[in-house]
Amino acid sequence: MKILFAASEGAPFSKTGGLGDVIGALPKSLVKQGHDVAVALPYYDMVDARYGNQIEDLLHFDIQVGWRKQYVGIKKLVQDKVTFYFVDNQYYFFRGHVYGDWDDGERFAYFQLAVLEMMERVNFIPDLLHVHDYHTAMMPFLLKEKYHWIQSYQNIRTVLTIHNLEFQGQFSDSMLSELFGVGYQRYADGTLRWNNCLNWMKAGILYADKVTTVSPSYAEEIKTSQFGCGLDQVLRMESGKLTGIVNGIDTDLYNPETDKLIPYHFSSKNLDGKSKNKASLQKRLNLPVRKDVPLVGIVSRLTRQKGFDIVVEQLHNLLQEDVQIVLLGTGDSSFEQAFAWFSSAYPEKMSANLLFDVTLAQEIYAASDIFLMPSRFEPCGLSQLMSMRYGTLPLVHEVGGLKDTVLAYNQFDGSGTGFGFNNLNGYWLSETFYKAVSLYKNEKDVWNSLQKQAMSQDFSWDTASKSYEQIYQQLV
Repeated sequence: MKILFAASEGAPFSKTGGLGDVIGALPKSLVKQGHDVAVALPYYDMVDARYGNQIEDLLHFDIQVGWRKQYVGIKKLVQDKVTFYFVDNQYYFFRGHVYGDWDDGERFAYFQLAVLEMMERVNFIPDLLHVHDYHTAMMPFLLKEKYHWIQSYQNIRTVLTIHNLEFQGQFSDSMLSELFGVGYQRYADGTLRWNNCLNWMKAGILYADKVTTVSPSYAEEIKTSQFGCGLDQVLRMESGKLTGIVNGIDTDLYNPETDKLIPYHFSSKNLDGKSKNKASLQKRLNLPVRKDVPLVGIVSRLTRQKGFDIVVEQLHNLLQEDVQIVLLGTGDSSFEQAFAWFSSAYPEKMSANLLFDVTLAQEIYAASDIFLMPSRFEPCGLSQLMSMRYGTLPLVHEVGGLKDTVLAYNQFDGSGTGFGFNNLNGYWLSETFYKAVSLYKNEKDVWNSLQKQAMSQDFSWDTASKSYEQIYQQLV
């Protein structure tokens, strides 16, 4: 199959979260299955700075963005047998960041139009167009309503993946004519309208041939009012084309036997290196170097979505235990201040690192015994997959992808790859935390068995990509 991905970010070129990881890994796995895969991304200034001298200038043309005529440069790079096409327009994409501008609607309206206009010009007309999140969710609509007259486009099938339903792309209806250059008919009849706004995500859900989410549980959750972010009614209506597929991780990159970012390598057969990583991290962060104390890692954005209001509420009680907690992340200032205070109040038990540091993140995954991830909702989550790969047992709120990937420890049969609780409140978080700490201290054999079970899980993209391949084959 010829498959084209269109997304607002993709590793290693541009990445702010899990979407970037998926775009970096899934196309690479599909190429291994024998497919012809290309990816369309914006050409940001950070891409130019790091990869500019490797990227080929292919062609350029102008497009109409409503009444505006805008320049489109197309650049190309082949990496891991995947062809990356970059849409170049410095006015829109040389901003020093990916998102967060007042004109994000215009920037990504332009990008979607540019990619659709590009396909003929670069002679890559896919069997299947796979779009991601709201930034590209209007493309199935545009393909059917604006570009349907192009004969070679008429057989293109579309898939929309929802990575996070919270962000939907809600804009004024005037955008249809002023940016997309289409009429109001589909807004007037209610198809594109939601809460008296143009809703890009709704358009994608209705017009895509298939809709996927990044875990089976999240696919079910978003059909409810609790998790549906207002679109649950639409998702229930379209549930026949909705499927959940758990994300993978790049198992070449996240490999405790070869990871270049950790001081000591190890495997499930020999965990000595893990103990050495723990001692190394304790020393680096000025914590007492002790093998017997459970080290709890947190690598996260510090937001309410990630459950940190509950963590802060319980932290004084949790730190009464003989534990060490290492935190890495940035986020809401109230959480940053709270963790900084606990770090100064309990200097031998807590290290709060309020920054983003890729190397330190890998060291925490490799060195910790427990990984704390009590998200309020979690479409998939990658941190729990990474932590299990490094023999660090996740402690999670059983929701979304966390529920699908972490098997809670069962004391009766010894099964499990971590610890879970299904009611997000301080009591159950604390009880589960105490249970994990007690198991670490008192039942070393059981703990080691859980570590090996966690490390043996297959979260590779080569496995995950087969589920996407099945979806594509149903359409093409």
